[in-house]
Amino acid sequence: MKNRNTLQRRLVLDTVQRMHNHPTADEIFREIAKENTLISKATVYRNLKILSEQGGILHIPIPDGADCFDFNTMPHYHMECRKCSRVYDVNMPYQTDLCDKIINADGFLIESHHIVFSGLCPGCQLQPEETAEENISKVVQETV
Repeated sequence: MKNRNTLQRRLVLDTVQRMHNHPTADEIFREIAKENTLISKATVYRNLKILSEQGGILHIPIPDGADCFDFNTMPHYHMECRKCSRVYDVNMPYQTDLCDKIINADGFLIESHHIVFSGLCPGCQLQPEETAEENISKVVQETV
């Protein structure tokens, strides 16, 4: 079954391309919902999946966090701030031969790779570190 290029899909693609900040699916939905109240979250999620499978956007899996999406579909690396969870591009050449350097893949056919570095962004480096208890308390207060 061929996927049609629907108006909703075009809207999702345009939004990701306009945001330029590695948004999560929820952030994309909230941005779209500001002007298009008829589009559902499920429609946004479904179209993000299709667009990433078709190569229109890049899906960035984030360990222990919300996956992000990128308008830049060229192979490149990312870094995630462990404090604010923002995702940034890494300024380094993509290592096209990295998969070939794996010595023992236990029979696994490695076809591609993605790397997400973790650390603190410049803004979060200026802020004092919160203890785990302070962070949990803050999250609980935000959800209430």
